Amino acid sequence: MEVKTSLLDNMIGVGDMVLLEPLSEDSFIENLRKRFDHNEIYTYIGSVVISMNPYRSLPIFTPEKVEEYRNRNFYELSPHIYALADEAYRSLRDQDKDQCILITGESGAGKTEASKLVMSYVAAVCGKGQEVNKVKEQLLQSNPVLEAFGNAKTVRNDNSSRFGKYMDIEFDFKGDPLGGVISNYLLEKSRVVKQPRGERNFHIFYQLLSGASDDTLKKLKLDRDYSKYNYLSLDSAVVNGLDDAANFRTVKNAMQIVGFMEDEVQSVLELVAAVLKLGDIEFKPESRCNGSDESRIKDKNDLKEMCELLGIEQSVLERAFSYRTVEARLEKVSTTLNVAQAYYARDALAKNLYSRLFSWLVTRINESIKAQTKARHKVMGVLDIYGFEIFEDRDNSFEQFIINYCNEKLQQIFIELTLREEQEEYVREGIEWTNIEYFNNAIICDLIENHQNGILAMLDEECLRPGTVTDETFLDKLNTICAEHQHFESRLSKNSKFLTDHSLPHNCFRIQHYAGKVLYRVEGFVDKNNDLLYRDLSQAMYKANHSLIKQLFPEGNPGKVNLKRPPTAGFQFRASVGTLMKNLQTKNPNYIRCIKPNDKKASHIFTDSLVCHQVRYLGLMENVRVRRAGYAFRQAYEPCLERYKMLCKRTWPHWRGPAREGVEVLMADLPVPAEEFSFGRSKIFIRNPRTLFFLEERRRQCLQDLATLIQKIYRGWKCRSHFLLLKKSQIVVAAWYRRYAQEKKYQKIKSATTVVQSYTRGWQARKLLRELKYQKRCEEAVTTISAFWHGTQARMELRRLKQEARNKHAVTVIWAYWQGTKARRELRQLKEEARNRHAVSVIWAGWQGTKVRREYRKFFRANAGKKIYDFTIQRIMQKYFLGLKSTMPSMSPIDKSWPARPYRFLDGVHRELPRIFHLWRCKKYRSQFTEEKKAVYEEKLEASEIFKDKKALYPSSVSQPFKGDYLEISTNPKYQKLNSAVDEKVLLADVVNKINRANGKGTARIFLLTKKSVVLADQKTGQVKASVPLPDLASVSVSTQSDGFFALRLKEGSASAVKGDFLLSSEHLIEIITKLHRTGATAADSKQLNVDISDEFLVQFKHDKVCVKFIQGAPKNGNSVSCKRKNNRLLEVSVPTTA
Repeated sequence: MEVKTSLLDNMIGVGDMVLLEPLSEDSFIENLRKRFDHNEIYTYIGSVVISMNPYRSLPIFTPEKVEEYRNRNFYELSPHIYALADEAYRSLRDQDKDQCILITGESGAGKTEASKLVMSYVAAVCGKGQEVNKVKEQLLQSNPVLEAFGNAKTVRNDNSSRFGKYMDIEFDFKGDPLGGVISNYLLEKSRVVKQPRGERNFHIFYQLLSGASDDTLKKLKLDRDYSKYNYLSLDSAVVNGLDDAANFRTVKNAMQIVGFMEDEVQSVLELVAAVLKLGDIEFKPESRCNGSDESRIKDKNDLKEMCELLGIEQSVLERAFSYRTVEARLEKVSTTLNVAQAYYARDALAKNLYSRLFSWLVTRINESIKAQTKARHKVMGVLDIYGFEIFEDRDNSFEQFIINYCNEKLQQIFIELTLREEQEEYVREGIEWTNIEYFNNAIICDLIENHQNGILAMLDEECLRPGTVTDETFLDKLNTICAEHQHFESRLSKNSKFLTDHSLPHNCFRIQHYAGKVLYRVEGFVDKNNDLLYRDLSQAMYKANHSLIKQLFPEGNPGKVNLKRPPTAGFQFRASVGTLMKNLQTKNPNYIRCIKPNDKKASHIFTDSLVCHQVRYLGLMENVRVRRAGYAFRQAYEPCLERYKMLCKRTWPHWRGPAREGVEVLMADLPVPAEEFSFGRSKIFIRNPRTLFFLEERRRQCLQDLATLIQKIYRGWKCRSHFLLLKKSQIVVAAWYRRYAQEKKYQKIKSATTVVQSYTRGWQARKLLRELKYQKRCEEAVTTISAFWHGTQARMELRRLKQEARNKHAVTVIWAYWQGTKARRELRQLKEEARNRHAVSVIWAGWQGTKVRREYRKFFRANAGKKIYDFTIQRIMQKYFLGLKSTMPSMSPIDKSWPARPYRFLDGVHRELPRIFHLWRCKKYRSQFTEEKKAVYEEKLEASEIFKDKKALYPSSVSQPFKGDYLEISTNPKYQKLNSAVDEKVLLADVVNKINRANGKGTARIFLLTKKSVVLADQKTGQVKASVPLPDLASVSVSTQSDGFFALRLKEGSASAVKGDFLLSSEHLIEIITKLHRTGATAADSKQLNVDISDEFLVQFKHDKVCVKFIQGAPKNGNSVSCKRKNNRLLEVSVPTTA
């Protein structure tokens, strides 16, 4: 069966440059242009991928494309970066070969995007799972952080990487990612203090000023106006299509995902703000009495704000900017700095501060993404590094020199590995190997890196030489030693052929690299290689109180003064490149060569000269020639036979034997010379691309003939099938018609029979109906007569009963009237007698009153008023106290109600009586308490003092009594062994969960509290796991929310702190902490145990500190609290939100 897809099917141009015929630089570029115009941005050179930057989004990076290239042969589909990523990943997973992917190209060629595509493809095709997804997310989110701090807008690229990055991604035996390690090379730190026209500083400065909140900027002492900062260029501060504010939020979110703590993020932002403030410090000259010049700071406000950010004394840093101390053995010499030297010191501090901050970020990211297991890992390395650089419009300096040196080393290893791969394949397949002639750039690498006469070695020697050292003395040394080297050119050298070369200035030298000649201006070589930071500034930085500064400037420690000169920038870069080369030598290489089609960052524009320039510098033509030096094309026997079997009658349509024999028969049958191909063990090798194109042309013709044959056979089959269908249809139609006619005849006979039967049945039914109706009328007549008779009898009986009832009622009414008349008569007699008795009493009382008034009249006027007043007051007081008896409040001490006073003169009594009554009923209430109940209430009171209005769990615990021994440990036989192991009296026994830092899951433990210690024991066996004396407890930490988590913080240096603190959870949190607080005060010489209530606190687990963070989330798993490990230093506890 013919394969559906192939690299050779539906080609636009040539998909593999090895097959390009004829091969020349013009045809090479024309093929790239043709494919670029048709949105084919990827092209192969054997296993190397050429990637053209389209400067727009293309629909070729969708999840469907990922699935299309997954587990497919490299040459099976059209060229794509996914094919290379899949080939590397499958080789690593299935063949256990470590891989590396080398991505090179000019700035703006799409190297960063290519590395992202490789990582996203690997993340998409590897395994799934919670831990695996977390590792993949951390690896992917490390990119935004490094891009913010290491990328910048340049004239060639809006997001140009200004550092080299190499990431080793580690996989387990299944191919799932476990972690990674990032290495960075040569951050362009000179950009911090100065940017070329049309470019800007690193992204993080603009993101911070645009995206940070007003409160954050206020804390950092910053303003949103870019123009206030000397280190920020204003002509390109705003970039179209780049949202700095949104990117700042992305970076902060990425840092949180990677594992940065909040205090670490704040420290990083403070250092970024300090760099901006540092650039605003300006100096003014002052003359000393001895005639020497010195510098002074113009405005000390920026210096003050910077010192406040970093926690440095202002006077210390001010002196470091004004003086330089030189130490030589036992002597110290302090010299003043002039204005130029002060500005140099300021810029050197800014560059070193930012560069070391970037290195710390890489180290911190590595701590978070490193693999947790120590078993052997499979490794895939991704190298995203600057390509060969040459500037026509401005000078090439020290940075371009070492960048091009790195590319020379990469070209050297590329040629070596490519030739080695070719040779290994030829040997593996049993093909005779012939030596391939190619340009070996080892001589150029030796010119630069030779330890005795190399350019870097001479630069280091010149920097370390005493006396006056300038860029001119360095150039003189090069002219003396390298004059005879065939790849070194200088106008001042001894080589006379360059004396009249006016394209070569006097202060420059030229090196003929593998990709072409590059002119370097020596100005700045010595200073940039020295990269000196005065020791006074390092020591000033070390004195800072900032948590991060001391880590960045360890050489500033006065107790560890090192008089040795620090290694130069060139030496460090040469060492790191050597380490990188050794690392790459141990891995199987895969190459992606990135090319930008134009300098305008526009789509659909292809500039031939620019592309030709990059093709030369990338050495792509050399790559094609090395690949074509032997056999240009090779293919396994099975797909080769499957593709070309129609070219031979013996192999078409099916070959029953081995695939190799079939290919041998096929090639023997074709007019192809024997020297044009060779048979390997598993592949056929074709020497010339013309032979392959001949096979393709023959295959195309055969496919056309086969298509014609297939069409002919198909049309005949279709006509026969149509005739047979018509014949079958005629028979079916005739059969159906005869059936239809017989059915119509049968229906007519059946209808007539039905009509006759219906009439007969109707006559019989009507006759039966008449008989039934007559019988029914007779029965109804009998029933009606009987009903009338029974009704008459019933009505006669009813009338008789009604008459008897009326007679009885009449007798009852007459008797009632008679009894009423008798009663009313007797009532009138009784009322008359009562009135008579009352009249006598009234007359007697009136007479007695008259007598008394006559006798008392002479004393009344003198004493009656006072007596009446006292009597009235007495009666009112008596009435008030008697009224209190019925309106008295309850005996509950918390009842604050009291009856209202009736008169104002009772104010004093009304105030005093509630107080007396409250004291009395409190005494009565307390007299009812036992000693145990008093202790319980004291604990409740102490719990209120600790947790009221601080802990959301406290209100629900108020109504719950403190039981203490929830396990009945003294009586339960299950815990007899544990009870005997504890000497003191158990104050509290409960089951708690001990939280595991690795996964956040809990393990059941028995928690015992005695007067002297806290004991944790296994719930099943009763075995004591830990015993902590109460004096060893430093504090207890809980959150403010409704969870049961608490941490027992142990004192540093105590015997119990060896294994670290304990993170526990319990349903009786309030009671446990209260009893610990009371008991700890007694056990620790009356010094109460500190209770820390916060939603974020640190817990010491052995040697690592882990932050426990409590957040509110949606209810999950039955509204239970869940604990989850976010990274190595963060446990996140999700507490369901309460209504």
